[in-house]
Amino acid sequence: MVLKRLKKGLTRQRPEPHDREDRIIRTETPGAAPGTLTVEPDSVAPVMRVVAFGADELTEQKISDPAELVDLIERFDVTWLNVDGLGDTDLIRQLGDMFDLHALTLEDLVHVDQRAKVEAFPSYMFIVARMVYLGEALETEQLSLLVGDGFVLTFQEGHPGDCLDPVRGRLRNDVGRLRRSGAGYLAYALIDAVTDHYYPVLARYGEQLDAVEDEVISGVEGDLISRIHDLKRDLSTLKRSIAPQREALATLSRETTPLIDEQTRLHLRDVSDHTVQLVDLIDSYREVASSLVDTYLSLAGHRMNEIMKVLTVIGALFIPLTFITGLYGMNFNSARSPYNMPELNFRYGYPAVLGVMLLVTVVLLGYFARRGWIGKKR
Repeated sequence: MVLKRLKKGLTRQRPEPHDREDRIIRTETPGAAPGTLTVEPDSVAPVMRVVAFGADELTEQKISDPAELVDLIERFDVTWLNVDGLGDTDLIRQLGDMFDLHALTLEDLVHVDQRAKVEAFPSYMFIVARMVYLGEALETEQLSLLVGDGFVLTFQEGHPGDCLDPVRGRLRNDVGRLRRSGAGYLAYALIDAVTDHYYPVLARYGEQLDAVEDEVISGVEGDLISRIHDLKRDLSTLKRSIAPQREALATLSRETTPLIDEQTRLHLRDVSDHTVQLVDLIDSYREVASSLVDTYLSLAGHRMNEIMKVLTVIGALFIPLTFITGLYGMNFNSARSPYNMPELNFRYGYPAVLGVMLLVTVVLLGYFARRGWIGKKR
C-alpha cells in the first residue's frame, strides 16, 4: 500500500520561513470538520531528512520530494523520515496519503498543543511526546511519532536542533542492536532519548533551587520571590509535559501489536519507570520551591519582628527621657513661688538632670536585657 502511493510522484510548495514566537494557538475555526488542517501562521517550512538502514548498511540524506522515499523503502529494512517544521499542509496531506494516515492523525500533527498519548490504528501507531529545551527560558516542543511496518515518521515543530542526535549517532556507528531491529525498536529508542533529556534539565533546576535556598537562608534581598515563582511555573510546565507521557508509555508497553515485539515492550516498561521517577522528582522540586516561599516569608517576618523590637526598645528608652526634658522645659518662675521648680536655680541642676537621664537609660537597658528583650536571653 505504501509503495503504491509513493510511486505517484508527489510535489509540494514551500512557504517562506517565519520567526517562531514562544506561543501555541489553535488556529482552526470553531466547529470545523474533523481532520481540518490549519497551522500556525508563523510555522516554519518543513525540512525532510531520512535515515534508512539495515543490518549491514545505512544511508542518511536530506530529501525535497517524498517520492524519493520509494527506493529507500524498497532497499532498506527500516526507513526513518524526520519532518522538521509544520508550515506546509500540502506536504502533510501527501505524506498522509502515502502512508495511509487517518485524517484525525494529520490534524493532531499540526495542532502542537497535544498531550502525550498513544493511539493504535490498523496499519500504524501514533505516539505523541514532548521534548524539552532549557536555554535562557524553558521551552517544550511536540514530537509526533508514527510507527508502521518498516517505517518511522517523526514530525517536529521546527526548533533548531533536537534531542534525537544520540539515536542518530548509534545508527551511524552501529552501536547496540538498533540497526538489527525493526521500526518498533527505533521508536522505543526515540522515546527513550526524549525521556532521558528531561534528566539534565531537571538537574539544572535542582542547582537553581539549591542556589536560591542558600540565598534565602543567608538573608539576601532582591527578587527572590519572583525567581522562586518562575521556578515553580517551569516545574509545572515540566509536570504537564511528562505526566501524560507516563500514562502513554504504560499503555504502549501493554499494547499487543505486531509492530512492537515482546523484547521492545520490556524496554518500554523501563522507559515508563523513568517517567515515573521524573514525575516524582518534579513533585519533590515543586515542594521544595513551595517551602522556599514559606521560608522566605517566615524569615522576612522574623527580620521585621527584630526591627520592630529594636524600634520599640528605642521608643521605650525615650519615653522617660522625654518626660524629664518636657518637665524641666516648662520654665516656671521659681522667684514667684517655692513650688515653681526650685531646681531651676540649682547650681548643678543641668548635669544632675543629665545624670538622672543616663541612670534611667542604664536601668531600662539592664531590665530589658534581664527579660531577654535585647541581647541573648539567659
